[in-house]
Parts: sequence; structure tokens; C-alpha cells
Amino acid sequence: MSTFNSLEEAQKFFENDTFATNNGMKIESLNEDGCVCSMDLKENHRNAYGGIMGGVIFTLGDFAFAVASNNAHKPTVALNVNINFLSSSKGTHLTATAKCVKSGRTTSVYNVMITDEFDKEVAMFIGTGYKL
Repeated sequence: MSTFNSLEEAQKFFENDTFATNNGMKIESLNEDGCVCSMDLKENHRNAYGGIMGGVIFTLGDFAFAVASNNAHKPTVALNVNINFLSSSKGTHLTATAKCVKSGRTTSVYNVMITDEFDKEVAMFIGTGYKL
């Protein structure tokens, strides 16, 4: 059972996640098992080498984890998170697809795959949530 009654309700709630939304992150779709979030990359998202700043990729993964886990149970907070950077991207768009791996009584685990517009896997974010 979803916490949010609609995609629009979730989008309205997460407007308050200003760090993510001010950096252009948005919720594209939402279901009981996960969500899809995305962002367009700008010059201010790049590091000195011209690559995407790791913190941007991490934040997109964390945002998708927050959306998916709080749709399943609100409030859920991060207990532990991990990210593996898989490859660089020269693209201008990232998508984070979150999927529930386990939902227990007090904890949950989500896998978030972050890809670019060329379907290149950029990072894998794993989040463990604690259900308050």
C-alpha cells in the first residue's frame, strides 16, 4: 500500500526537499515497489575535470531512495547507505530507478540504479531505511 495517493501528491510533498529540487531533481514515476527520479545536468554539476560531481550522483540516488522508501512507509529515514560509482558519463541527463529489495517490519532495503541517457550504468546506490 502506498503512502501517497498519487504521483502529484508525492511531488508536492518532496518539493520540501529543497537541496534535491533546487539541483533539478524530480520524480518521474512512482509505484508500490519503487520509483524513477531524474535530473538534467548543468555546468554547475560538473567537477574540475568536466565529469559529473560524485555528490550530485549520490544526491540523486539518495533522493530516489527517500521517495521510494517513504512511499512504502512514512516516515522512513536512512539507516545506512552505500554507493558504487561504476563509470563516468559525458551525458546531460541522469535517471535513478529505485526498487525495493526487502521490506521488513522495521527496516527496508532499496537498490537504486543510476543511468545516463545512453543507458550507461553510472552508479549503484543501496539504501537501508529505518521505519519510524
